[in-house]
Amino acid sequence: MILIALGSNLSGPWGSPAATLARALVELDRGPLRLRAVSRVIITKPFGRKNQPDFANAVAAIITHLPPRALLSRLHAIERAAGRPGPPRWGPRTPDLDLLDYHGLIIRPAGGQLHGLELPHPGILQRAFVRGPLAEIAPRWRHPITREAAALTIRKP
Repeated sequence: MILIALGSNLSGPWGSPAATLARALVELDRGPLRLRAVSRVIITKPFGRKNQPDFANAVAAIITHLPPRALLSRLHAIERAAGRPGPPRWGPRTPDLDLLDYHGLIIRPAGGQLHGLELPHPGILQRAFVRGPLAEIAPRWRHPITREAAALTIRKP
């Protein structure tokens, strides 16, 4: 199973945060990507930087023949097309697409890179705005390292 987290809290070229997520889902069903399932959109308080608008969040399951790094590049291209601004980390955005899991593959960044590909995504277990929607579309999903289910109580870092 390939899982993508979606979040947005700024209006941009694709419209409101909810409209941005809807358009991002269309983009996740184009070319070599096929959308298989989508959670409800939930509205949550920001993670990290608190002084910003609430986020619209969802999780999608897709299928693709693209390898993980090529898929991550495709997600970044979708973010750029939607007008995603650069830094700061955890700042406002339109949208944020995170590769959560790629068929249970475990990849750790080489040489201590901060922004390299890491699978599973390191924040899954600490973020209710990911775990809730993830449990909705993939109730049997288990974290590839800890084997925890998405529906369990959120762990504190």
